[in-house]
Amino acid sequence: MLAETKMIDLHDLTLDALTAVCQTWGYSAYHAEQIWAGLYGEGVTAVSQFTNLREDLQEKLAEHTTLTSLQQQVAIDSSDGLTRKFLLALADGQTIETVLMQFKGRWTACVSTQVGCAMGCVFCATGQMGFTRHLAPGEIVGQILFVNRALAENGESLRNIVFMGMGEPLHNYDHTMTAIDILTDHKGLAIAPKHITLSTVGVVPGILRLAEEERPFRLAVSLHGATDEDRQKLVPPARRWPLAELMDACRTYTKARNRHIFFEWTLIEDENDTPEQAHALGQLLQTVDSHVNLIPLNPTLGYNGRPTQRPQVKQFQAILAEYGIPSTVRQRRGIDIAAGCGQLKATQ
Repeated sequence: MLAETKMIDLHDLTLDALTAVCQTWGYSAYHAEQIWAGLYGEGVTAVSQFTNLREDLQEKLAEHTTLTSLQQQVAIDSSDGLTRKFLLALADGQTIETVLMQFKGRWTACVSTQVGCAMGCVFCATGQMGFTRHLAPGEIVGQILFVNRALAENGESLRNIVFMGMGEPLHNYDHTMTAIDILTDHKGLAIAPKHITLSTVGVVPGILRLAEEERPFRLAVSLHGATDEDRQKLVPPARRWPLAELMDACRTYTKARNRHIFFEWTLIEDENDTPEQAHALGQLLQTVDSHVNLIPLNPTLGYNGRPTQRPQVKQFQAILAEYGIPSTVRQRRGIDIAAGCGQLKATQ
């Protein structure tokens, strides 16, 4: 019996990769750009919808290719109307969550890179559910195409993308970078790299690859503890990549990219919000070009910690300022629909 030929998902391909496929079929780069324009300019959602292609190329696409299709299962709006969370079904029946957040003058999409997560951060709902699989590039890009269509219904458009949804982006490095290359291509969606932020729990090899490849988007590193002992209680990967190694990688990154890193710190009452922890963090970041995002803990069913109260948040922030380290208290969005940082779990 002949082996079944795997269909090519067009949303998995960069323009260069699509051009290479077309050339193997005997078509030019011009035809690849026609397909690309259909995908990312006209919003084609099925191969049969291409209208400007040669008939023989249309037939070739129908025979050999497919398109990522994410099916909405649930959409929930926060009580303030500023956040919408989507539960999206993948082709194999797995589900992921994607979040749209409205800020003054802009919309931001928080996208997932994996079904579940292998990192196991104790206060994170995604980490509590464990790891199922990586998302393909098209499944990552598909989330942006989906929210773009949702926004277009009201005449609005997306500005920012944060890779802070389900999963660890640097654990799925190649697929995540391919997706970013597709999203930022100037002939397609043309999302400006400065409007993309990727968050990691501190996967050192991935940070070093980002530095070497000179990736132009913003990097955020989840810290949550300023000593190895404290951090390992909250972030299991810290046992593999201790702080000294992580800070060395961060310095390599900031030197290579000539830009600061956002360090994320989830503030947990009586856990990592003491003045002593703030001083330890200030000392740790003295030699790294940094900005700290302070995030009062968002509740999850699998963790009993409580968010730090406002007076202690302000005190923590003031101590960081003593070390010359700028910080911002993250705006909390979508907490009532479990759409905040660390709350995504792909269940309703």
